[in-house]
Amino acid sequence: MSETNSAASAASAAEVAAPHRYTAAMAADIEARWQDFWDADGTYEAPNPSGDLAGDPALVDRPKKFIMDMFPYPSGAGLHVGHPLGYIATDVFARHQRMTGHNVLHTLGFDAFGLPAEQHAVATGTHPRVSTESAMDNMKRQLRRLGLGHDQRRSIATIDPEYYKWTQWIFLQIFNSWYDAAAQQARPIAELVAQFESGERAVPGSELPWSELSAIERADVLGGYRMAYTSDAPVNWCPGLGTVLANEEVTADGRSERGNFPVFKAKLRQWNMRITAYADRLLNDLDALDWPEAIKLQQRNWIGRSEGARVGFAIEGRDDAQVTVFTTRPDTLFGATYMVLAPEHGLIDSILPAEWPQSTKEAWTGGAATPADAVSAYRKQAQTKSDVERQTEHKDKTGVFTGAYAVNPVTGTRIPVFVADYVLMGYGTGAIMAVPGQDERDWEFAEAFGLPIIRTVAPPQGWEGEAFTGQGPAINSSNEEISLDGLEVAEAKARITEWLTARGIGEGTVNFRLRDWLFSRQRYWGEPFPIVYDEEGVAHSLPDSMLPLELPEVDDYSPRTFDPEDADTQPETPLSRNAEWVNVTLDLGDGPRKYRRETNTMPNWAGSCWYELRYLDPHNSEQLVAPDIERYWMGPREGMPHGGVDLYVGGAEHAVLHLLYARFWSKVLFDLGHISSPEPFHKLFNQGMIQAYVYRDGRGFPVPAAEIEERDGKFFHEGEPVKRELGKMGKSLKNAVTPDEIAAEYGADTLRLYEMAMGPLDVSRPWDTRAVVGQYRLLQRLWRNVVDEATGEITVVDDEPDEATLRALHKAIDGAGADMAALRFNTAIAKITELNNHLTKAGGPLSRSVAERLVLLVAPLAPHIAEELWRKLGHSESVVHQDFPVADPTYVVDEAVTCVVQIKGKVKARLEVSPSISDTELEALALGDAAVVAALAGAGIRKVIVRAPKLVNIVPE
Repeated sequence: MSETNSAASAASAAEVAAPHRYTAAMAADIEARWQDFWDADGTYEAPNPSGDLAGDPALVDRPKKFIMDMFPYPSGAGLHVGHPLGYIATDVFARHQRMTGHNVLHTLGFDAFGLPAEQHAVATGTHPRVSTESAMDNMKRQLRRLGLGHDQRRSIATIDPEYYKWTQWIFLQIFNSWYDAAAQQARPIAELVAQFESGERAVPGSELPWSELSAIERADVLGGYRMAYTSDAPVNWCPGLGTVLANEEVTADGRSERGNFPVFKAKLRQWNMRITAYADRLLNDLDALDWPEAIKLQQRNWIGRSEGARVGFAIEGRDDAQVTVFTTRPDTLFGATYMVLAPEHGLIDSILPAEWPQSTKEAWTGGAATPADAVSAYRKQAQTKSDVERQTEHKDKTGVFTGAYAVNPVTGTRIPVFVADYVLMGYGTGAIMAVPGQDERDWEFAEAFGLPIIRTVAPPQGWEGEAFTGQGPAINSSNEEISLDGLEVAEAKARITEWLTARGIGEGTVNFRLRDWLFSRQRYWGEPFPIVYDEEGVAHSLPDSMLPLELPEVDDYSPRTFDPEDADTQPETPLSRNAEWVNVTLDLGDGPRKYRRETNTMPNWAGSCWYELRYLDPHNSEQLVAPDIERYWMGPREGMPHGGVDLYVGGAEHAVLHLLYARFWSKVLFDLGHISSPEPFHKLFNQGMIQAYVYRDGRGFPVPAAEIEERDGKFFHEGEPVKRELGKMGKSLKNAVTPDEIAAEYGADTLRLYEMAMGPLDVSRPWDTRAVVGQYRLLQRLWRNVVDEATGEITVVDDEPDEATLRALHKAIDGAGADMAALRFNTAIAKITELNNHLTKAGGPLSRSVAERLVLLVAPLAPHIAEELWRKLGHSESVVHQDFPVADPTYVVDEAVTCVVQIKGKVKARLEVSPSISDTELEALALGDAAVVAALAGAGIRKVIVRAPKLVNIVPE
């Protein structure tokens, strides 16, 4: 008989001998039955205090716990075993919280707008909704199989018009608001208009009263205040995707995060959100959030607050032109020997002379015949570089002279104005005063172009040949009106800022690295803007009654086809091709008029900026969320001064994208009185990644991990050697393992246990299919401790357990419960395993009281087998809402511990003592021990060191 046949026969014999053994087939049956029961019973439905989802007042009266996962995107490839790590963790935590007396809201929706579905539509002609809904159905099936306890009534998808109706509504709240810097909050734009109408606020840039301005002029004024506004600004243009990208969506090497296409700088008219108005609040409110410090630091750095001064430099020969710079070191102003503008700076074209000045050095012109030619050529060169490339330290500095000169306001010296790519529009004003004596990049540029270098801070003695960026007394810093010489940096900065302000040359100010959020996308598969333009080009918001504005059908989902390497192409959006949808006649309150719809769509981040709010009240057709419901689940309370979700779990990669945007939207909605919580997420937890081995052939291409053969520590594919490396798991790397595969072979409870047992939740860990069997065997032993494998009957007895079992049980309850509350699921499983092993080794039938508490301990982690065993133990109610066991402190503390007694550092005795023994009692006990007395042999004692209850160290004379 072959080895395979022998194994099959042995397995068959085992099944006959133990027909009720816990197997993968039995697990599949148990899991399917309980999943059906939970759905039919509404087991995981969390009641609201009011509204359609209002429920049992007794449950609402419990302390609430709102637990969330970051929105999944419904990928057509479905889930691999790395994806559910966070979902299983939040499910375990949610189950534990229910069992400890909380009303738990836990659900999951889909962030379903995005580029992948659109790119699939472009390639296949399939409507993005069709492929997206198919992917959602598959993911729902996979997630259901894992036994996740979600309140399905609350599940949402951003592509549902009834959902994005409210995304559009929030956009209009932002569009129709402005930031009142004095009050430090957003206010309705109507209040600003009232101030202009009454004369309380002067109309900026106009001597005319508000009543005499045209509609276009009024729109332009309000556009300078609105929280959502359009502007012609430098943007990240990605021809390969046919859309612009936010800074956060561009990689460090200047390519798109999605698709890895080149990204160029271009000037397009786009929607923006004035997130910069909230920079200080976004920064300050981080302190009260329970977030990982690494995420807080990323947000602080991205916001990038710095204090300094704005200084104006007049352009020589031009009364109407001035370059404003922001500097954190106004004390070095006397050392400014040239200026640099970013290639995208809006002032450049207006200051270019027709010809080069006679004194222009040949090295400054880039070989061009005129300043305009030089700047044009340089701009094209700069377009191809990312911001990171442009700011790389010690790279060769490039630039061209504009032909214009500015005047240093403190020295009166004429200084040349250059264009150079090491200056960015994304920081400060897009212009710098170059002080080569105190800045390394300026020094390198000055040396390359033969520009003067004046030190304004005294370097250490012997310092030569490079910029000095440290602290020291000011030098070379005086004119007829002011002298900074001899002052230290802080005092020099204060004095020069005061002097600049008094003369109207500059003023102290705070600057931020954060830029306004670019909110337009030239795509089809996104939320349409609820905005129309009249015949004069003035933007109007649609009334609430016209929401949702649904996506129309189009014949072609692709943006304009072009060369992804060509920065000069212009976008043409899919929506713009549907003329019937774009050009409409509407009555917005002043009679029927012709309008043109906005043909850009919102970015995929829009729907995920507020989804936590819709989970609360998903079927409310009249309000974003009912106020009492929002206050109940999200409102501020003790320990949570800004309110928010109690626990939010997801990847660290969203630190300055989704998390920053969602905080901004929450603050605007809070300011406008729509919600009570100015922060969306109180506690954030970043789970690690499940990694997998990638096997590459001689060409470096991945080969299927499932087909690898290991021999003597080396790896082969189809007989050829391959290299192994640890990396991500995914279809493209041919190492993906699906949860369906593991569930089919071992059951979903085993998969849940394995993923939670692999290591700390916030640490990445390698997947090893061979190790899954360990958790499978744990469940088999658990089953066998309660159920007779031959008859299927329970084997528990009503006898009281012995003291050793009680100690093992209560230690497990105490330890596992604390671990689950702290998201330490791997150590909770270790403690449960230790208890189960103790029960297995003890032999004999379990006491019912032990068996029931063991099942309750396991329930959050392996809910299907727990439900089955709970029912077999004679209970008719679901285990989900049972109370989690409570440890008896009497049995948690060890009955005795071993105390080591040393003389001259050598062990002379071991004593079994009470854990609560005092130092005095332990010293007396040790000195009276016969072995210790014999070892001392009558010698005197100089010192006794006691560390109760585990150590006594005796030092004889």
